[in-house]
Amino acid sequence: MPINITMPALSPTMTDGTLAKWLKAEGDAVESGDVIAEIETDKATMEVEAVDDGIIGKILVQAGTQNVPVNDVIAVLLEEGESANDIKSSQKVDTAKSPAKSDGSKPQPKADASKNSEKSPVPIEKSMTHQSETHDRVFASPLAKRIANDKNIDLSTIKGSGPKGRIVKSDLEGVSSGGAKSTQEQVNDPVCNSVEGLKKNVFGMTYTEIPNNNIKKITAKRLLESKTQVPHFYLTIECVLDKLMAARKEINEAANGEFKLSVNDFIIKASAMALKSYPAANVSWTEDAVHQYHSSDISVAVATPNGLITPIIKHAEQKGLRAISSQMKELAGRAREGKLKPEEFQGGSFSISNLGMFGIKEFSAIINPPQSCILAVGAGEQMPKVVNGEIKIQTIMNVTLSTDHRSVDGAVGAEWLQHFKRYIENPVSMLL
Repeated sequence: MPINITMPALSPTMTDGTLAKWLKAEGDAVESGDVIAEIETDKATMEVEAVDDGIIGKILVQAGTQNVPVNDVIAVLLEEGESANDIKSSQKVDTAKSPAKSDGSKPQPKADASKNSEKSPVPIEKSMTHQSETHDRVFASPLAKRIANDKNIDLSTIKGSGPKGRIVKSDLEGVSSGGAKSTQEQVNDPVCNSVEGLKKNVFGMTYTEIPNNNIKKITAKRLLESKTQVPHFYLTIECVLDKLMAARKEINEAANGEFKLSVNDFIIKASAMALKSYPAANVSWTEDAVHQYHSSDISVAVATPNGLITPIIKHAEQKGLRAISSQMKELAGRAREGKLKPEEFQGGSFSISNLGMFGIKEFSAIINPPQSCILAVGAGEQMPKVVNGEIKIQTIMNVTLSTDHRSVDGAVGAEWLQHFKRYIENPVSMLL
């Protein structure tokens, strides 16, 4: 009998997701393990694999549909010898989902492609839309369509200013019969308008609307909750980098191009070792108890085209600098491609946010709950320092530790920073 393909739970906390893309179409044969779709979760775009062999008999949730609940049927797989007639009507209708139109209404389900293959496309009234023979869809409000019909306006030549480019009444003001507004007329429109992707607000300011994806929405929600609900406490300390820079140079030269360590690799290792030697900071807060972790799982903030994500170097205290460097490069690359697995970015006991490569000298980062600490790393700068009564030029790096004061108070945070500083300023000690 037909097999339901459901929206998978790609992480323990996932309740819904966006069906970003179908990689198989109705009628395509699939084998177990074939990637059939891409699902956008709160932190990444994940691939969905078929668990059975068969033919995609019906796609019930169209690409681009948001907020599809976990376990909802998204497609139906036909086994050998079955046809579309074997699909229950409830599977076709009750679970069908499509992206909402810009006005909030749902479009009608698409007709079965197999039934329409020998028919010409249903014509759209020329008096209403005046589309070209390619039958490209034009989104317009009912009122805009009536105005276009009355004034014989070709809606395909109009740039809409409504949600997702929908044509509304104001877009047709000043449009002559059979034509469209000139570019200047559109720019001067006092109402929100769109010219080459630009819109204008009621204050006359032009802007481009960039929709928020799931990653940015969830990140924004979590950061707001963290900043408003977690009592942040900040501690800043200076670290001398000269020995670290010399060790890094020596190691990289000896590697002969096989690998190349970054300053961030040393920071990850030093953070992990400091948590090992001073575990009082390796904790998270809950209302019932403080959870103290037995390993240093370091989350590292990585900027991606879709937003911020924090891949994790697990058991970093047990790994060498070369292993940390290699794993970090691999995780960061897949993070930017949206290909991380949930277990690779969910969890972690401590976070690092490094903006030193951008020349940022010092900043404070927002804690990543349920963790209790995040280390903000600034750029290393050469500057004169008084050492034993003499002025010397040293490379100084400022780091700021943000702590959840409920579980890591000022004294604990300050003590952890002393351990971190010793490892950074004496990198050989990380090897012991």
